[in-house]
Amino acid sequence: MKKICVVGLGYIGLPTASLLGTKGYQVLGVDVAEEVVKKINAGQIHIKEPDLDIMVRSAVQSGQLSASLKPVESDVFIIAVPTPFGEGMSPNLEYVKEATKSIIPYLKPGNLVILESTSPVGTTDNIVAKQIADAGLDIANDIYIAHCPERVLPGRILLELVENDRIVGGINEQSTQEAANFYREFVRGEVLETSAKTAELAKLTENSFRDVNIAFANELSMICNTHAIDVWELIELANRHPRVNILRPGPGVGGHCIAVDPWFIVHADPDKAKLIRTAREVNDSKPIEVIRQVEVKADKFKRAKIACLGLAFKPDIDDLRESPALQIVNALAEKDIADIIAVEPNLKSHDTFELWDLNEAIEVADIVLVLVSHRQFAKIPGSVLKEKILIDTCGCINA
Repeated sequence: MKKICVVGLGYIGLPTASLLGTKGYQVLGVDVAEEVVKKINAGQIHIKEPDLDIMVRSAVQSGQLSASLKPVESDVFIIAVPTPFGEGMSPNLEYVKEATKSIIPYLKPGNLVILESTSPVGTTDNIVAKQIADAGLDIANDIYIAHCPERVLPGRILLELVENDRIVGGINEQSTQEAANFYREFVRGEVLETSAKTAELAKLTENSFRDVNIAFANELSMICNTHAIDVWELIELANRHPRVNILRPGPGVGGHCIAVDPWFIVHADPDKAKLIRTAREVNDSKPIEVIRQVEVKADKFKRAKIACLGLAFKPDIDDLRESPALQIVNALAEKDIADIIAVEPNLKSHDTFELWDLNEAIEVADIVLVLVSHRQFAKIPGSVLKEKILIDTCGCINA
């Protein structure tokens, strides 16, 4: 039975640790937050993900999963810590450095170290492997080091951890093989072998591709606003071409992947990543366009009441990371041009905004601003909105 140590118990680390625990591995999850460790050891969760609570409780009660503030000796170490922005949209890799530093005292020959955190090209070789080598360990023969980026969708993480194809790239051929063999033990999708650098760039490429395509849709929506054209009708008509598939626009792009990863490529090669940079700038400008639309409509009232529907970065989750919806609501509140009524059915509370019941919010609102396509919003009857000004940024109600 392999002993696994998962460093970082967030949106990727905790599902991974609990999944491995239910697969028969002895898993220790490590996090710097004492409250997170206490909750997990009590069989509870601190993030929202379908069926995660059941899996964590099962793994903890069976004795296969526990949590701690410090690592222990293990066979496999998985690093799944955040890689946020630094100054000037540069990648902040301090969490990766600290996580690597924390496991070094517990490494022994034959161990496998896997970086799952989305990372700029060269992170596995130049930070993780270098730190381990600088500590006097033999990374050519004794310690296997690889990168395997997560490729999951919030709301489907537990399913996609198993079903999706995985890309595995080691710092050398033996590391690639060891890591690939490990994932093949519990992944039903195909495990694809490459180098660490290629694996790192593959993840960044996937999200940059999506960002560029979303930017095209968002740019169209802003052009349509200028010419009083229904963007949803336009896209539906254009997509009748057999080789055209335009995505749906929204209020911007959020989350810790699409809104972040393209900047890692731009930062590494700013002179060549021109299209990727432009797409990011288009998507980052979309919340400003939405705010402008709202200001124009709110100006018709002495003091408008705006029901802002959705704070999460995507439908039917509670994740607020890099959320354009939250950015828009915060900006409107700071401008103080109207009374802001926040609705987020996937949260019990919010630090800044009092959360309203959906029906009550619509009833008192002058303007209904739809920012996220939550399933509850798609069911709003058209008759309820007849006397309201509707601004639907994501086609949730227009559809």
